[in-house]
Order: sequence, then C-alpha cells, then structure tokens
Amino acid sequence: MPSTQISSVQQSLFLNGEWINPSQQSTHVVDNPATGEAIAEIGYGNAEDALKAIDAAQDAFKQWSRVSARERANILNKVSDLLRQRSNKIGEILAAESGKRIEEAIGEVKFSAEYFQWFAEEIRRPDGQVIPSDSPTKTHFTYQQPAGVAVLLTPWNFPISIQARKLAPALAAGCTIVARGSQYTPLSVIELFKCLEDAGMPPGVVNLVHGPATEMTKTLLTHPSVRVASFTGSTEIGQKIINLSSEQVLRLSLELGGNAPFIVFDDADIDKAVQGAMIAKFRNNGQSCIGANRFYVHENIYEKFVSAFKEEVVNMSIGDPFSEYKPDLGPMINLKGQQRMEEIIQTAKNDGSKITTSQYPLPNSGYFVKPTIIENPRNELGDTEIFGPIALIYSFKDDDEVIEYANATDMGLAGYAYTSNIYRSRQIQENLDVGILGINSALPSVVYAPMGGMKKSGIGREGGRVGLEEYMETKYVASEY
Repeated sequence: MPSTQISSVQQSLFLNGEWINPSQQSTHVVDNPATGEAIAEIGYGNAEDALKAIDAAQDAFKQWSRVSARERANILNKVSDLLRQRSNKIGEILAAESGKRIEEAIGEVKFSAEYFQWFAEEIRRPDGQVIPSDSPTKTHFTYQQPAGVAVLLTPWNFPISIQARKLAPALAAGCTIVARGSQYTPLSVIELFKCLEDAGMPPGVVNLVHGPATEMTKTLLTHPSVRVASFTGSTEIGQKIINLSSEQVLRLSLELGGNAPFIVFDDADIDKAVQGAMIAKFRNNGQSCIGANRFYVHENIYEKFVSAFKEEVVNMSIGDPFSEYKPDLGPMINLKGQQRMEEIIQTAKNDGSKITTSQYPLPNSGYFVKPTIIENPRNELGDTEIFGPIALIYSFKDDDEVIEYANATDMGLAGYAYTSNIYRSRQIQENLDVGILGINSALPSVVYAPMGGMKKSGIGREGGRVGLEEYMETKYVASEY
C-alpha cells in the first residue's frame, strides 16, 4: 500500500448491508505512523448515523436470531476463509495504518480467521441443563438464546483480531452488531467488514460506524434497543462506559488496562526467558494490553539475565515496516504515544536510573522510539501501564516478595513467570492476581481459551465457550404436566 499517497475518500459506514457516506459528509484523515504522512481519507459519521445503525441491527435481529446454528456457522466459516485468502492484502493495509511489522500484521489477520472458524464450530454444540425435579409432574431445564443488539467498541492496537474476538461469538450466538473501530486504524476494519459482506451476511446483521468516540459511544450505549456492550481499551474509558451503560443496565464485557509483571526465577531457563521477554515486551512495538510492563528477576541470576536481554535490545533494528530490511520494531501509533515514551525515558534519566537502548539509528520521520531497558526505576514508573517499547527491570530475593511486588497494582490483566519448579509454578497460579497467566510462555492468547482481567482490568471474558456466553441469555423453564 503506497505510504506517500492519499486515497480517495472511502465509504467507511456499513449500514443495513450497504456502504454509505456519513449524514453530514464529514471526513477523517488516516496517517501512516512510520512516515507521519496521510494515506487515506474516510467518511466520518455522527450520532445520526449511529442511530441508523442501531435501527438496522434491531430490525435484523428478528430474523437473524431465528436462523439455525448451522446456517450461521456456514457464514462464519466463509468469513474465516475470506480472511485467510486476503490476509496478505489486509495485512499490508494494517501495517500501513498502524506501523505494525508486516509479519505481525498478516499474522493478526490469520489469527482473526481462527475466531470465526472456532465459534462456527462451537455454536453447533448446544448448551443447557436438565435439572432433576422433586416432583414427578414437573420438569426443570435451562437453555440459551441470543441477548439482542450488541455494540462492539475496539481499539487501534489489534484492530482486526479484537474486533473478530467480539464479532465471531456475537454473531454465532445470534446477536446483531453495531461496531465502532478506532479512528487510527479504520482501514483494516473496513476490509474485515467487506469479508462479512462477501460471506453473505444478511443486511442489518453487521453494521460499522466511524465517528467521534464520545458522541458515538454515548449514543450507542444509551439506546434502549442495545442489550450488550463489549469494549477493549483503557480503564479510564472503561469506567465511563460502565456509567453510561448503567442507564439501560447493559450486559458488559470489558477488557481494560494492564500492568503485566514478568517474573524470572533463579531456576528458569534464561535463554528461554530472554526470548519470552522479547516477545512479551516488544510485540506490536510494545503496544499490547497484555504486554510485559514490569520485569522482576531473581538476584542470583539478575546480571546474567539482564546482560542477555540487553544484548538483544541493543541489536534491535527500527524502521518502517515496508523497509526492505524488515525491522524488528516499528513506530508508536501517533505523536502523543512517541512523546509519552520520551517523557518516561527522560524521567528515568533525571532519577539516575541505568538505561540501555538500541544502537540502531532512528528514522528521520515517523513516531519512532528506541527500545529501552530501565533498571530499578522509581516506583511511580512501575505503577503505570507503559504501552510502548520500554522495559522496567527490578531484582527480587524470594517468592513471597516478588508476588507482593507483582500484585501491588490495581490492574490484573496478564502476567508471566519463568521457572522449572512445578511447585513454584503452582504457587504463582494460585497467588498472582491476573486473569491471564503465561508460565514459560510469552504468547498465551488462543481463540479457544478465555481472556480477561481481574480488579480494574475488566469485567467478563472473551474467547472460548465463556466468550460465547457473554452474548447469550440463560432462560430457566419450570413446566408442570
């Protein structure tokens, strides 16, 4: 995808089975964070368009909720096939608008396809319960039915896979959709909805809007026809969504901020731990909700681990994802993100922390930041979600101490631990306050397992059978004969 040319205005609103222009003909420019240049211009909607989308979804729900599981599964499988067929094209678009490495971008598209395939299979397995009765003339049972219109609000860091993680179970359950994607990465989400359209999704079942976040969100979450809302993003915005959704008492699924600890015990395989640290910290340029934030390394192996980790970071290449040399790290999503990373590094320098960065020169344009290791920074830095290519490293003495350090946050989304001791592994499982835990594994995300957080990191779970149930109501029936 050319990074130096602006495309013609794209129709970014998909309402009732048609791509349309927004009501007020407003537009929004999409930038390439690797160059700072405009690459596209999309139609930008408003509250009026959000209301049209809700109406379309509500009308379509009457029929879609009654479509058989087999028919819904057939369409979802077609979506999965189309995503795989178009993965290279969509991946390039995603890389251009997000700064994600090409391999990661294409991989995200293929991973998204797995969600549609898995939930197409899972919805064919009906769930319910026959409850033993105290009376020979009574029967008691439960069954599940679709909850209704679902609003899906997704971020820019994994715009396709997070949208797919919500879309696939919602559609499988029989819900209809109004989705809003991020203004930073709308182009790849548009391509996802083209796959939904081409797979034969009936008009009104899926609707996509783009527009100002505050205006759109308020309109969507306070509408009486909406029954479910799913959001991935910061805890601050999640709290506002909870307040907005209380008016209609919506079913909520929220994946919010993270501050993941990465613990390396003295019995760990150090080489494996270092490679895991590189993935958990620098995947998607460090912009991951479950990305490692705080590294705790046992004092007995601290020097050995940090030395090996530094060697990897010092040699990381940085640049445009479309560069021929295929860099290890791309840009931050925007100037604000870049400036925040620079402020964190400057704060650490002012405090006298030991800092190690890549020796690779930064490009002359774009929102790039060097991958950086900060040793033993002040606690205030460790209390916040970095969301960028900066690793904070501390040493620890014993298990109780590091668990206390790791849990000393109001976040609880993800955590990582490297150890060869089964007993220690069990202790971490039981005592670390996180919803997602990788033990000797830096890539815990799979479509068939639940993902979500504790404390201020969210409500509910996505993925797996639990993710399907977020979009379904359980009905209990007592029948007497």
